[in-house]
Amino acid sequence: MLLEGKNAIVTGGSQGIGTSASLILAEEGANVCLTYRKHKEEAEKVRDQIEAMGRKSVCVKCDISSFSEAEAVVKAAQEAFGSVDILVNNAGMNWDGVSWKMKEEQWDRVIEVNLKGYFNFIRHCAPLFKDQKYGKIINVTSINGLRGKFGQTNYSASKAGIVGYTKALAKELGGFGVNVNAVAPGLIETAMLR
Repeated sequence: MLLEGKNAIVTGGSQGIGTSASLILAEEGANVCLTYRKHKEEAEKVRDQIEAMGRKSVCVKCDISSFSEAEAVVKAAQEAFGSVDILVNNAGMNWDGVSWKMKEEQWDRVIEVNLKGYFNFIRHCAPLFKDQKYGKIINVTSINGLRGKFGQTNYSASKAGIVGYTKALAKELGGFGVNVNAVAPGLIETAMLR
């Protein structure tokens, strides 16, 4: 087990990619704190599966666009596990529309969740990782952040922003033993895609 004794936070761990990431981390030995916004029952099922593997797990309701709610999740993970070693920024949303019809609210909400939400968790984890001279940050972006997609200017911009953020953050934290990477999946059949 590659991650025995490590402690992870996975945002959006109640569904899709986040559920898979949570379970794989646990299979490799990590304790996992997962967040959810609307899907409490699903999050609790994932938590139960992780605990059945002999790992510790907590699930915390969180709107990742809230700076204070992200801080509360990090504190909950620290209280449950003693430390945090891994952050998987996965939670996200889309609210599609062509740019000439897109409402300001559509643009703002997607940027708040998909880009600011990642910042919120990184802001609270980065000092811990820097001080302990160890940490892993995995930012889930999208192929659409690299190539763009018709009707998704807000989503594509937010995911492209994550790519730039990841590159800059890797330069800031690399000297402290912290790895920062982005993963850009293509289409994966998840609830969000459906």
